[in-house]
Amino acid sequence: MPVHYLETGSVDPCYNLALEQYVLEHRLKGEWLLLWQNANTVVIGLNQNAAEEIDAAFVEKHGITVVRRMTGGGAVYHDLGNLNYSFICDVGNPEALTIRRFTDPVCRALAAMGVAAETGGRNDILVAGRKVSGVAQRIVGGRILHHGTLLFDSDPDMIAGALHADPAKFQSKSAKSVRSRVGNLRDFLPPGADLPRFRERLLEELTREGLIRESLPEEDLTAVRRLAEEKYRSWDWTYGHSPAYTFRNRKRFPGGTLEVRMNIREGRIGELVFYGDFMATAPLTGLCEALQGTRLNAQDLTAVLARFPVSSLFGGIREEEILALIMDEGA
Repeated sequence: MPVHYLETGSVDPCYNLALEQYVLEHRLKGEWLLLWQNANTVVIGLNQNAAEEIDAAFVEKHGITVVRRMTGGGAVYHDLGNLNYSFICDVGNPEALTIRRFTDPVCRALAAMGVAAETGGRNDILVAGRKVSGVAQRIVGGRILHHGTLLFDSDPDMIAGALHADPAKFQSKSAKSVRSRVGNLRDFLPPGADLPRFRERLLEELTREGLIRESLPEEDLTAVRRLAEEKYRSWDWTYGHSPAYTFRNRKRFPGGTLEVRMNIREGRIGELVFYGDFMATAPLTGLCEALQGTRLNAQDLTAVLARFPVSSLFGGIREEEILALIMDEGA
C-alpha cells in the first residue's frame, strides 16, 4: 500500500507536535509517514512531571525548549543531529497490536544500510546494546500514532545535561524516565555518512510499496499553527499538566542555610515552607501565603518576591538566590 509522506518544513517542536496531532485527528484514511527534526528540545511524555525530568538551570542556560507530547513514555532530547519519524495508520486488531509492528520496519531499513538494529525490552531500538531510538504511541479512535527518535549525530553531553534532574528532591507518582546508554547511528555507518543522505535512504526503505508526497492546504496549516500556540506552546500544557508532586531543596548561602519544601499541583505552588538558620527579621507568613497559587516559573515568582523585603526577611540571602532555590537552579 502506498504511503502518504508529509514533511513539516519546521524545526519548531511546538509546531511539529501540533502538525502530528492534526494529521492523526484529521487524516483518517491511509498510511501516513512524517520525517521531521526539532531544534534543541526536551520532549516529555504525557504523564510525566516536567520538573522531575529536566535540569532547569542547564535547559535555561542552553536555550532548550521544553514541551509535552500527547503520547506516553519517557523524556527525550532532540537536536538537529536527531531525526524523528511518525507513522499514522489504522489500529486494526488492538489485541494484536505491538510496538514491533512499527519498530521492525525501522530495523529493516537500518539493516539495509548495514546497521544491525533490534527492538529492545524498554520499547527502544538498540544497536550494539546502545539505545539509538526511543518510541511512544497513542490511539485516537481507530487510528494510531507511533513515533520515535533516531539519534544520528546528537550531542551526548547535551542529552546528559538536559535530562539530569535530582530525583532525591522530588516525590510524585508521575511516570519516570528510564535512562539508557545511548549511541549515535553515525558511529555504525560507513565513514562520511551524513544525515541528509540517511534521511533519504530511510524514506526509500520505509516506502518501498509506494510513496505519495503530500502537503496540507493553507486552512489546515492555519489550524496547526493555532494548535501549536494554544496547546503546545502554553505553560499550562507543558508544566501545568504535570501530576501533583512534592519538592524540597536545601543550600548553604553566605547568609545561612535555607531549605524550601513545596507541594505543587497543576504546576502551581500549594503549601510552601522555608526552614533554615538564616537571621530572619520578621515572620515569613505573608510571603509564603503570597507564593501559594503562583505558577512555578521565574517570571511569576520574581513578581511576588519583588513585593517583599526579601534580603531583610532572609538575613541577607538575596532574592535571586531564593528564586534559584525554588526553581532548582544551581542548587
